[in-house]
Amino acid sequence: MASIAELEHLRWRLRRDCVDIIMAGGGGHIGGDMSVIDALMVLYKNHLNITPATVDDPNRDRFVLSKGHAMEAYYAVLCEEGYLDLDDVKARFSKFGSPYIGHPNNKLPGIEMNSGSLGHGLPVAVGMALAAKMDGRDYRSYVFMGDGELAEGSVWEGAMSGGNYALDNLCALVDRNRLQISGTTEEVMKQDSQEERWAAFGWNVLSIPGNDLAALDSAFTLAAQTKGKPTVIIANTTKGYGSSLMENKASWHHHLPNDDEYQRIVADFTAREGALNA
Repeated sequence: MASIAELEHLRWRLRRDCVDIIMAGGGGHIGGDMSVIDALMVLYKNHLNITPATVDDPNRDRFVLSKGHAMEAYYAVLCEEGYLDLDDVKARFSKFGSPYIGHPNNKLPGIEMNSGSLGHGLPVAVGMALAAKMDGRDYRSYVFMGDGELAEGSVWEGAMSGGNYALDNLCALVDRNRLQISGTTEEVMKQDSQEERWAAFGWNVLSIPGNDLAALDSAFTLAAQTKGKPTVIIANTTKGYGSSLMENKASWHHHLPNDDEYQRIVADFTAREGALNA
């Protein structure tokens, strides 16, 4: 278990690792990486029951990155946790024949499923959670989605099934940064309360500031304690969080920083971490 103080420092190093991976590979979904990396870090550090030594254990927790284009953030966290080697990832990311591609690849240790075709992750996680119930196992299943992904009908079929089967061993997180590649998600969601919609499908709903580490830590704890229904965490995040150059700008959905932009981004992260010691 990592303390919040430890996580506050780690979040900035992981962001630097993530951006370095993107620079080495010549591209990546940098804005969404920055909004979801905090939740990935907190989950893996403090809540997910799996290690590099237990990736084949039938009692391990399952994790699905349905928002598969945030893979660079996932690489940074998997390297931190010892599943992958950071230098190797940076050397081979997005190179011909490399296993380190731009979306999850289940040929790599610790990755449960290939994803990235939006709308698939929640139905698969529902199946994983239902299998645990049927097999009498106590592992938990987690799935992270983007808010733009919620336009897919398969998400709501999965939500209906999760509520119907009372899958209290299932936790979904929505990276609610309110932006997608084409602009704001609010054009299709402005008449809709996400909290009310999920509750109507029989889910326990936790709406939190999604880049607040203590709030994330508490939400995952509450999800594990909830009985009789699955939990969804609506993580209200900021796309590009951590750098004034990127924050809340749809143009940074998929963007390769130039040398000047890279220096400014890294300087922002360094300043944020440095302020913790002030």
